[in-house]
Amino acid sequence: MTVKWFHLIIGIVLFFVFTTTGRYMRIDFPDKDAIPQELRLLMRSRHIYILFSALLHLALGVYFQLRPQVWRKVLQFGGSAVLVFSSVLLVWAFVVETYSLQHFSGLSRNGIYLSLAGIGLHLIGGLTRRKHEQ
Repeated sequence: MTVKWFHLIIGIVLFFVFTTTGRYMRIDFPDKDAIPQELRLLMRSRHIYILFSALLHLALGVYFQLRPQVWRKVLQFGGSAVLVFSSVLLVWAFVVETYSLQHFSGLSRNGIYLSLAGIGLHLIGGLTRRKHEQ
C-alpha cells in the first residue's frame, strides 16, 4: 500500500468518525437549550477538529508525492506518523473532553499542535525546485 492510499483510507475513516460523532451528539443531546452553551461549544469544536484531521489526510492522499532523497522521505514518513498520532489524539479528545471531563484538557491542544508539526514535516520534506521548461 502506498502512502497516498494510506492517507486516503485514514481520511475516509476519520470522515466516518466525524459523521458518527455528529449523529451521536444529535441523539445524546437532542435539546440544545438543555446543556450549558460552554459544553455545547466544547463538543462542537472537538467534533470539527475530527473533520479538520480527516481533511488533512484526504488532501495528502490526493496530492502526496514521495521524494527521492532519503532525508526528504524520512521527513515525509515522520510527518505522516505524527499526523496519524494527532488524529488519534483529536478523536480521543472528543471522547474525554466532551463526555468524561466536560471541560477543556491538553488533549485537543496537543492534537492540533501535532497536526501543525506533521504538516510542517511534510512541507519541508516535500518542497522541491522545479526546472522551468523553455
